[in-house]
Amino acid sequence: MPSRCSGPASRPSSCSLAAPTWFSWLCSGSSTCPWSTWGRSGWESQLLETGFLGIFLCPLWTLSRLPRETPTSRIVLWGFRWLIFRIMLGAGLIKIRGDQCWWDLTCMDFHYETQPVPNPAAYFLHRSPWWVHRFETLSNHFLELVVPFFLFLGRRMCILHGALQILFQVVLILSGNLSFLNWLTIVPSVACFDDATVGFLFPSGPGGLKDQVLKMQKEKARGAQPTLTYGRVVRQMVNLALGALVAWLSVPVVLNLLSPKQVMNSSFNPLRIVNTYGAFGSITRERAEIILQGTASPNASAPDAVWEEYEFKCKPGDLRRRPCLISPYHHRLDWLMWFAAFQTYEQHEWVIHLAGKLLANEADALSLLALNPFAGRAPPRWVRGEHYRYKFSLPGGPHAAAGKWWIRKRLGPYFPPISLRDLKDYFRSREWPYPEPE
Repeated sequence: MPSRCSGPASRPSSCSLAAPTWFSWLCSGSSTCPWSTWGRSGWESQLLETGFLGIFLCPLWTLSRLPRETPTSRIVLWGFRWLIFRIMLGAGLIKIRGDQCWWDLTCMDFHYETQPVPNPAAYFLHRSPWWVHRFETLSNHFLELVVPFFLFLGRRMCILHGALQILFQVVLILSGNLSFLNWLTIVPSVACFDDATVGFLFPSGPGGLKDQVLKMQKEKARGAQPTLTYGRVVRQMVNLALGALVAWLSVPVVLNLLSPKQVMNSSFNPLRIVNTYGAFGSITRERAEIILQGTASPNASAPDAVWEEYEFKCKPGDLRRRPCLISPYHHRLDWLMWFAAFQTYEQHEWVIHLAGKLLANEADALSLLALNPFAGRAPPRWVRGEHYRYKFSLPGGPHAAAGKWWIRKRLGPYFPPISLRDLKDYFRSREWPYPEPE
């Protein structure tokens, strides 16, 4: 990472990012703080921590593209390196502690098919030879359990660490829809590169940013010392305070990493500045899906009742629909439906809340779906949830030849047929607003 806050824009204010970064961090925190009712995810904690460190990258007052008096602090750079270290090592440790398939090297036999929201590449990667999946699992262990320690082995190994982790994240982006998580993980990896490594990215002509930085470095090599100003002293004190804060908040995080009862994607402080991370501590062997269906029939039990399926924007449903490609965008509802399919609707009451809104044809809820089979007509009288097991079709096989990306088998009901009238007491007991038909 360049030791100065520099960028390609030509306006002198293009690098004064401290105030907007503070504002962005506060906005992110407002939806993930302890008093918020919004659901939390590991990448949201990571976004908060990354954003908090980003505040200290650029000076607060100067508008210069290359501020001479306020170079980026090594404490901030090591804050980012410490972040990527914890992200990768936490992910590696939770795997070997969480699921035997990471020891047997068989997890990748299932991952592409059972990950939250597969993309088109996952359809083909799932059918890779067994030895490819073994190599993928071993590579994952190497990148998450060994490579993080490269950060502490000198400049060249630190640069190699950054390159390997960025390459790893690119591979994950290409093989799945994991929201903006992988894109965000690239950010602290950039802190592994110094000026000499990334200098080729900047203009090298006379008077350019690269030329100015080289002159400043030569002046420093000759022993020239910058003027000790009040602003520089304050900034140094702030950076030291930041380092002390991160070190103090890291104590329970490190203890968690060392614990055989490690937890992932948690925080030990209310502002979630230093957190613990992890991903895919366990791998599901089969893919379960909840399919929501509605009918206009007055009798839900009638043999001639026609049940029509709602389609979500990305999660599997229609067997002929190609897996979506949305990263870095995130369809939160689709992701939550993946979690709910592992358990019962009693453990995920919000699914019934959603069903009630579908019974009322509520526009806000329907905007989260790709297909409403009752669009332009009266809402359904009944809605039910069906439980299915989904599997990728075999490329070149009969199902694929028929245009099917998926094959499925019914497991049974997820929740029984319910009407809007049935839900009145259910909604009232939970103090939910009762939906009125639109």
